[in-house]
Amino acid sequence: MTKINQVHLFCLDEHRTFSEDVRKRFADTSKYRVISTSSQHEFLKTLENEKEHKFCKVAVITVYEAKEQGLIIENLAQAVKKTDPAAWLILVYPVEKGEEIKKTIKFNIDAFIPRNDNAIIRLHNTVKRLIGWHNLEISRKRRNLSLFLLLVISVLAAILLLVGYLKYPLYF
Repeated sequence: MTKINQVHLFCLDEHRTFSEDVRKRFADTSKYRVISTSSQHEFLKTLENEKEHKFCKVAVITVYEAKEQGLIIENLAQAVKKTDPAAWLILVYPVEKGEEIKKTIKFNIDAFIPRNDNAIIRLHNTVKRLIGWHNLEISRKRRNLSLFLLLVISVLAAILLLVGYLKYPLYF
């Protein structure tokens, strides 16, 4: 299986407390690059600036108050998917507003994580799972390309064999 060189984690955290915990958990700079922002405009701008598609990109959106945030989060998720469809989205939400958020936001979010004591560990496991899916997509594309090339070479060999048989039947 292919290996991803570096994972880009884009954190949208208004209070910057959760993003500091994320930085501590993903401290290995050779594997992870953590970029934290505090406003939606900065978040989208930094995501647009990273046009390199060979990296696995994970956008982490942290919600503190769930009131009136459902539509804003859904619009932000659509904007993220519009700027980079290959980016994975993770939503970290307050525990008490979990069902309300899951009902209002149905599309474009790849993982929901309740914000509690285990949120960082769950985030780490989710990022590992998303990296695996990203690697599988890359392997699937390479496999399909290899099968297509094998099919083309097989068809060309069959055509050459048929032409050779029709032109020089003595040798067959």
